Amino acid sequence: MKQYISPDNSKTFKEKAPKVQKLINAALYILDTFGIPLDSTPRRLERMALAFLASGAIKKLEDFKNVKDLNSNYALKTRDIIIYINKNFGEDISSGSYDDIRRKDLKLLTVAEVVLQSSPNSATNDSTRGYSINPTYAELIRKFGSKDWEQLVSEKLKHIEPLSKKLKREREIAKVDVTLPSGGKLTFSAGKHNDLQKAIIEDFLPRYGYGSEVLYVGDTSNKYLYLEKEKLEALNFFEISHEELPDVIAYSKKKNWLYLIEAVHSSGPISELRLLQLEKLTKDCNADIVYVTAFLDRPKFRKFMTDIAWETEVWIADNPDHMVHFNGDKFLGPYNS
Repeated sequence: MKQYISPDNSKTFKEKAPKVQKLINAALYILDTFGIPLDSTPRRLERMALAFLASGAIKKLEDFKNVKDLNSNYALKTRDIIIYINKNFGEDISSGSYDDIRRKDLKLLTVAEVVLQSSPNSATNDSTRGYSINPTYAELIRKFGSKDWEQLVSEKLKHIEPLSKKLKREREIAKVDVTLPSGGKLTFSAGKHNDLQKAIIEDFLPRYGYGSEVLYVGDTSNKYLYLEKEKLEALNFFEISHEELPDVIAYSKKKNWLYLIEAVHSSGPISELRLLQLEKLTKDCNADIVYVTAFLDRPKFRKFMTDIAWETEVWIADNPDHMVHFNGDKFLGPYNS
């Protein structure tokens, strides 16, 4: 069976007992066979697998054959899922992060209807709504491990288009082509956030990047759309799989500056807290760090202006020839035209 997560690429996974590690990878194998896209970070995959296991009352490999489903009158609310995961899988998820269960951990599973809501017509924030395995998929899960199981799944689900295929088709419909400063090309999925990343690469870096080379770009549908891992490691950059990666990373050899750029559409400027996190993560980096928050327009900048950290930079895409410096006396002095 394929190993989707290993102790080498996930700290939380490494800390779990071997039998739990095996159970998580088995759950991901099942979800992969069901057509769930597994192109997230190791931690996101781990969280999705754990939420899936909780939704079916699965604590060990032997429980797959007795998985509970919606017809079993079994359904866990998001807070109960957290309790189940913490109790059975060595986690310490905060009870206050129950909304992440719905919005992140179960998102793909509910869209694909592998996991169903106990009261689908209730309000999004209905605290009584629970989650449980779809009986159609539970029937297949109970036969997991049998001979020709994948073929059995293929036959049973032949009239259901896999979510991974649906999402792939959607991504191919609307794309944003991006030209790197080096002349290479990237293709983003469509969306305001990715429009801003395109502007950062094509408009900001040629103006203020001092010949920068793009070393990392994350797309909303592909966290590792572009990655120069060896070049980042040569700069002693922090672990590439870390979830605190900014949206764009570029390096100017001329200045020995490493640009950490956040593209802000709905959240995520470089605040004082975010700056402290990034400074801690980059403390061993060989390059000098330039922190930049980018916005599409000034109204969006005004919305987040009070959150911007001192000693950082702001760039606004619809005024590309100007920057806002939150840098105190570094730029104090008369401006000569």
